[in-house]
Amino acid sequence: MFDIERWQEIFDTIRKNKLRTFLTGLSVASGIFILVILLGFGQGMQNGIAKEFERDASNMIGVWTQVTTKEYKGLNPGRVIQLRDENYDFVEKLHSDKLEYKSPMYRVFNTSINYGAESGAYSIWGTSPDFQQLENAFMSYGRFLNYNDNLQKGKVVVISNKIHRELLGMIEDPIGEHIEISGLSFQIVGVYGDIGGDREEEKIYMPVNTAQAVFNGADRLNMMYFTLKPAETFEQSLVESTQFTEELKSYLKQTHTVAPDDQSAINTFNTLENVQRFYNLTNGIRLFFWFVGICTIIAGIVGVSNVMLIIVRERTKEIGIRKALGAKPISVIGLILHEAIFVTAVFGFGGLIFSMGLLEILGPMVEVDYILNPSIDFKVALTTVFILIFAGALAGFFPAWRAAKIKPIVALRDE
Repeated sequence: MFDIERWQEIFDTIRKNKLRTFLTGLSVASGIFILVILLGFGQGMQNGIAKEFERDASNMIGVWTQVTTKEYKGLNPGRVIQLRDENYDFVEKLHSDKLEYKSPMYRVFNTSINYGAESGAYSIWGTSPDFQQLENAFMSYGRFLNYNDNLQKGKVVVISNKIHRELLGMIEDPIGEHIEISGLSFQIVGVYGDIGGDREEEKIYMPVNTAQAVFNGADRLNMMYFTLKPAETFEQSLVESTQFTEELKSYLKQTHTVAPDDQSAINTFNTLENVQRFYNLTNGIRLFFWFVGICTIIAGIVGVSNVMLIIVRERTKEIGIRKALGAKPISVIGLILHEAIFVTAVFGFGGLIFSMGLLEILGPMVEVDYILNPSIDFKVALTTVFILIFAGALAGFFPAWRAAKIKPIVALRDE
């Protein structure tokens, strides 16, 4: 039942001790504020890392080669290992039931591209049709490469939105236009965009067979890319991709006569392993943020408990009079608890509203590497406040219990 007299007493006590109440509440509000801001930035880190991995397929496996560093079977170190079409064809056939997307790649850097009076230097990537999914590219105009382009060594290219702006800016739809590459005319069949932005749009895609023929690549490849079909769980996907990566390295080392313990000649990357490492890191950081925030809240709660003890000490005689007049212990406990819960709740919700408002306003403006739109789930934030209120009740209970145990005769003698 609502007891207006009790609330009047609470407000009278607060009015008499404005500064003390404010400082106590401020410690509580700052605890919630710090916790919410830290959790918001923890979520921002997770968002930022997820955004980074959106640039490419999240389960992509890539392989490239360098030089040997160890003698093996009579062959000296320092040999250049070169990927070949036959390597890609073998892996594709052997693991056809496991693969979702796959693509060879032959790359040429800083190639001069001309369109009328305009020119620029861009990278040429000879790839297969699956590379659109591997790179998470979206089409702005036209289409991506298809299998007929590769079979017929078609002189077709897919340019990026960035290259479109820089070379063909006056033409709204460049499909069907021709650009000159190494003295040859290539027809534009598509314009792609990449969620990674301009830094991922410095490439021109053409069929891998065409790139090898135009740039004297013969059957050489620079890289091979693969993704596996999704498994039921992330852990299972990670195990399968790790096993596939090891089998791929083992095959290439045997084929190119590379020492099994040579870590330089055959190189691979597995984005699932990177994803796991980054998420393990962010989870660790978020746990640390929780620890720091909770410690800050505990400091505020200790402050509330100390203030309640001071209040009990100051009102000892008053409490004695109440008990002498017949006040029950539960009534005395309720009086102290109400004040502790009220102060904790008001300042706790104040800290919550201020911190969430700050994240809502400034969060979208944050532009830092690996941090994107810091935010916090409202339910999580609200739960922390209710936990704080419960902790405030505990903080007030012990001083209240002490007050309830005071004997009237002892209290009346207090000076």
